[in-house]
Amino acid sequence: MNVRNCKNCGKLFNYVAGPPICPLCREQTEAKFQEVKEYIREHKGVGITEVSEACGVDPGQIRQWLRDDRLEVTEDSALMLNCESCGAPIRSGRYCDRCKASVTNGFNSIINAHKAAMQPNKGDSKANPKMRFLDK
Repeated sequence: MNVRNCKNCGKLFNYVAGPPICPLCREQTEAKFQEVKEYIREHKGVGITEVSEACGVDPGQIRQWLRDDRLEVTEDSALMLNCESCGAPIRSGRYCDRCKASVTNGFNSIINAHKAAMQPNKGDSKANPKMRFLDK
């Protein structure tokens, strides 16, 4: 059993996964998220400061929801995030599509190289576990 203190309220709780916050604080955070999401839906083109003041949510929390892809900035919004790799403007998440593709291609090439290295060589007798007989 993994017991931790909630980072929001300090109460002990049985930690399972995700951010180290208790179930009550998690429910409250989710309720605030839904409130922010609804406010953004009703008031197109608002900035983080206005949403923060209207909903009583920390601007850093709103940015975190944007980075986690839980919220997305609309096309006409003055607010834009920047890709953490190249700095290009993005609507949500951490990376732009080009940087995501680059990272994915890099991972795929590493995986393919590893698979190729694990394939046994046909000419190597140690890699080919067939029975061998000695001639007399």
